Amino acid sequence: MKHIILTILLGLFITSCSTKSQLIYLKDSHKHVAFSKTDYSNLSNIIESGDILMIDVQTIVPEAALPYNKLNTNLVSGQNIELLKLEGYLVNESGNINFPVLGNIEVGGLSEIEIESNITNLLLEGNHLTNPTVKVRRLNSKFTILGEVRNPGTFSYYDQNLTIFQALGYAGDLTIDGKRKDLKLIREENGNREIYNISLTQSDLLNMPTYYIKNNDVIIVNPSFNKVKSAGFVGSPASLASITSLILSITLLITNK
Repeated sequence: MKHIILTILLGLFITSCSTKSQLIYLKDSHKHVAFSKTDYSNLSNIIESGDILMIDVQTIVPEAALPYNKLNTNLVSGQNIELLKLEGYLVNESGNINFPVLGNIEVGGLSEIEIESNITNLLLEGNHLTNPTVKVRRLNSKFTILGEVRNPGTFSYYDQNLTIFQALGYAGDLTIDGKRKDLKLIREENGNREIYNISLTQSDLLNMPTYYIKNNDVIIVNPSFNKVKSAGFVGSPASLASITSLILSITLLITNK
């Protein structure tokens, strides 16, 4: 009987502990010298109707670019992004925007980089500006994180390139009960919804398209096995310890008679 009780207690101890491999991000990164520089981020910036754009045009003579700017880019910050949305370029149902001086410009279905190139060419070909620099950003990009994170919710972001680790940072990182080896990422691609499995412990993630966040991505952090067990009374480590203690007490009373 004594051996059986010890076996039960040992089993409870093992199942209630997490191994290092379950908690460490990119635990095998020491095996790699370098990672691919393939840029998947452009895939996340395809502009659609309803999007709101910030377009900043600069040139050698700042005053010359004033007629081509609708926004004051000095206002750009996390606190006033809502103000920028009100003054940004709204992409209409036809995928066009009304740009100062140049008129209607088609942007739907293009990436931010492609729009920058198109506007630059229009400014040069029309002899509007010399050596213009155009910067385009979508102002209404957002993603959602649910599950075992400290601050779940939907977050807006302004950065052009946002990684999954940065996105998790918005949510305050995973809790100790978050399952780092099996995150779910729901993404809309070409009119279809795809579900990807992500392991934060494997450095191969750095070379995958899911390393970069796309607009409207949904990230689900599943609970660990221990958290699932603790959701029920019988299966929780605390309740099992209580039951084991009760069994041990009863056993001692019986054996001492």
